[in-house]
Amino acid sequence: QVQLGESGGGLVQAGGSLRLSCAASGRTFSSYDVGWFRQVPGKERDFVACMTWTSGRTYYATSVKGRFTASRDNAENTVYLHMNSLRPEDTAVYYCAAGPSGCRAGSYDYWGQGTQVTVSS
Repeated sequence: QVQLGESGGGLVQAGGSLRLSCAASGRTFSSYDVGWFRQVPGKERDFVACMTWTSGRTYYATSVKGRFTASRDNAENTVYLHMNSLRPEDTAVYYCAAGPSGCRAGSYDYWGQGTQVTVSS
């Protein structure tokens, strides 16, 4: 059992930065793959990034590669998404997710409630 809660979203101008946090409660997710996703109402949910628990390797969507950085703090039982050089098209609700093989197999068992990120010019 893992409960995830995102925080850190808000309003920022284009070119700015935000750091999203995803804290786990109930059980550690240190042995889980962790993913970040985003969704605009009425549109499909898009993959943003994921991290494997075995190697700590991180993979990014082409749209965010070079601008976003995902990281994990197992001791704090928290994962982060550092977002730099934000663009208006990054505006979305951002979700974190966890699963035993989520990054490798695209399967996530646990999802957070989401946090809104709005980027304006």
